[in-house]
Amino acid sequence: MNELDTIDLRLLDALQADASLSNQDLAARVAVSPATCLRRVKRLVDAGIVERRVAILSPDKLGAGLQAILEITLDRQGAEHLDAFEARAVQEAAVQQCWRVSPGPDFVLVVQLPDMPAYQALTQRLLTQDANVRNIKAFFSVKRAKFDTRVGLPAPAS
Repeated sequence: MNELDTIDLRLLDALQADASLSNQDLAARVAVSPATCLRRVKRLVDAGIVERRVAILSPDKLGAGLQAILEITLDRQGAEHLDAFEARAVQEAAVQQCWRVSPGPDFVLVVQLPDMPAYQALTQRLLTQDANVRNIKAFFSVKRAKFDTRVGLPAPAS
């Protein structure tokens, strides 16, 4: 895809703020025609810049009030071991984010669960039964001060 111009960046900014906007409303917000808006958004999606459009739900209001950040260190860090753990982690519904990191632990997971018994069940399934997991450090959220999904956008191409 060619460089992003001002219209592309305005579209991306508007979509990050509210992906539920109709094409008509999005076009009006960005000051382009609905046909131009539709064509441009399709191009941004096809290029993979817009990965997906989702609704962000309130975990507290849905009874998923336990969030934890887990640092996982494996005993063996060969590519096949890292790949195997990652494949198991991303299959768990409670795992919202899975990051391979360096230096320090091998993985950082963000998990969302209803309660401590559900957390214990997850750790049994994913971590305790895996002989290659050497260390787990868990941090439990007591307050979410900020949560944002926006990605910083580059300056428009000249």
